[in-house]
Amino acid sequence: MKENETRRGSLKKLAAGAAVAVGAAMTSSQSHAAAKKADAFAIIGDRYHNPDYIRTALTRTLVKDAGITVDFRSATELLNAGTLDGYKLLIVFRDGMIWPSGYGGGHYPGYDVGGDNKVDSIPPLPEMKAEPVMWMRPEQGRAVREFVENGGGALFYHNSSHISLSSDDYRDVEGAVYTGHPPVRRFWLRITDSGHPITRGVGDFLVTDEQHYVDYQKSQDHVFMRSENADGLDYNRQGASCEAGWAYDYGKGRVCFLGPGHMISALWNPEYEKLQRNAALWLLRRG
Repeated sequence: MKENETRRGSLKKLAAGAAVAVGAAMTSSQSHAAAKKADAFAIIGDRYHNPDYIRTALTRTLVKDAGITVDFRSATELLNAGTLDGYKLLIVFRDGMIWPSGYGGGHYPGYDVGGDNKVDSIPPLPEMKAEPVMWMRPEQGRAVREFVENGGGALFYHNSSHISLSSDDYRDVEGAVYTGHPPVRRFWLRITDSGHPITRGVGDFLVTDEQHYVDYQKSQDHVFMRSENADGLDYNRQGASCEAGWAYDYGKGRVCFLGPGHMISALWNPEYEKLQRNAALWLLRRG
């Protein structure tokens, strides 16, 4: 009897020890998994730029073709120092606005709420005022600056220069402030520095897209690409051409801005795909 009780006690101790060992191994594995992050954190999508087409475009160009792992996110509050810790590259592909009170009567831009398209609701909806607010807080702009200063890369796309209107730290990193754009139209992207690693193997190309204009605030030596309206059209007295691609070192890190991106057809222009891959790999110091 005593022998059986002793044997049962020993088995319980062994089982308890095994459980502790397994638990410790799982905790260690989970901690390792939590610490291991993708190469890049991407904050994408806004009212005028659906995150799905951005994710689809960049997944093909950067993830599948360039072998870069990316965590795509849309919630702006996730862009902070804690989130960025452990990543090597920040990708920003959205504007500076959120719309906490809705877009007005419709669900998406261009929806006509008048006439036959009136939105009915029982009970009535509260009034939805189309009033945007800028989302970047001072601590978020500071987080972007410190991330790049400390060795991270930053790839800014298309309308991300709009965020510079609300953050001095962010603007200093990105290097420009958004000044507007005409309707979608044809324009050339002219490579002005064929010697930069980002432009290696890339020739001039034409897209149909939003030609974004900016007040560029860094040295012209860093500019490797300009947009040029295909029909010589001016925009708001800013001319037919504007800086559309630049790159430079910032602290211990690197920065690149790429202008086109309103339409997936522009993002998948073969020459632009090469440029995007070159840019991401240069920022990650892989090319």
